[in-house]
Amino acid sequence: MYLVEKKDKGLFTLPAKELSCENLKVMGSPLATRILETLSKGSSYPKEIAERLGVHEQKVYYHIKNFLKNGIVEVSGEESRQGATAKYYSLTRPSFFVRFKDPVRTGKLSEERKSEFLDPFIKNGSLNANIIIGSPHAHGPERSRSRDGFYGIDVALFLGTFLNYASKTNVRLDTELRSEDLRKNLILLGGPVVNKITERFNAKMPIRFDFKTKDIYSSITKKTYSADETGLIVRFPNPYKKDKHVLVLAGKRYSGTRAATIALVEHLETIEKGNALKPKIFAKVVEGIDADSDGTVDSLEFLE
Repeated sequence: MYLVEKKDKGLFTLPAKELSCENLKVMGSPLATRILETLSKGSSYPKEIAERLGVHEQKVYYHIKNFLKNGIVEVSGEESRQGATAKYYSLTRPSFFVRFKDPVRTGKLSEERKSEFLDPFIKNGSLNANIIIGSPHAHGPERSRSRDGFYGIDVALFLGTFLNYASKTNVRLDTELRSEDLRKNLILLGGPVVNKITERFNAKMPIRFDFKTKDIYSSITKKTYSADETGLIVRFPNPYKKDKHVLVLAGKRYSGTRAATIALVEHLETIEKGNALKPKIFAKVVEGIDADSDGTVDSLEFLE
């Protein structure tokens, strides 16, 4: 086992041994602590320790015997001294600990990442939300098929950099959701045509889709965005349960959803600043750009 400490320059580890409360009792006296501090600097034998600390040798022997019995020290060597054999002792580990609760499962040890924007969706190192993508099968009045669901992989990989482990599967199709699922934290990918859960929340969004034109409309700036490559990133309280939140990454077409996904993954700091006109509202509009002319959106511009 290891003791892990987070400092400004990273994570630092030290081999550690778990002790019971009973084991811990033998470390409780001031002299016991001084003996352990001496051994932490290197192995030694009782007479030498006694001389360093200015105490009777038998007192040191008493504590060493208890440490040995409780697995705190071990014999690390022997040496003949003045016709007798002196046993050297050393700590079994450079650190010890007592556990009062079971540890939280983790899949990795890494620097803890935090984001105010993502905070509602992450709890105790695990994803506290469902990621909802549009079904690839024909569904809804338009018989639409989602082409942007695979962007959920990019979103999941990005969110994974904030997590310690995945406790369950979190990705669902919009056609699989039940009414009670709407009361949870949700991350929605795709516009209202291809993702029917986005359609359910659209009217509550500060930047939303116009159902007639399919354009993106901002109630903040009163602007309309009609390019196919435009997308939105909006986080707002869940109207079905006020202590939950909804995050929508969607575009007028799948290229706009790609632009919104790139914005989240590569420009989180900009998103966290909120809307340019009303910073307290997490709502942005982006336009995707095919910077290398290969037919795929790979960059973007923030429009709002």
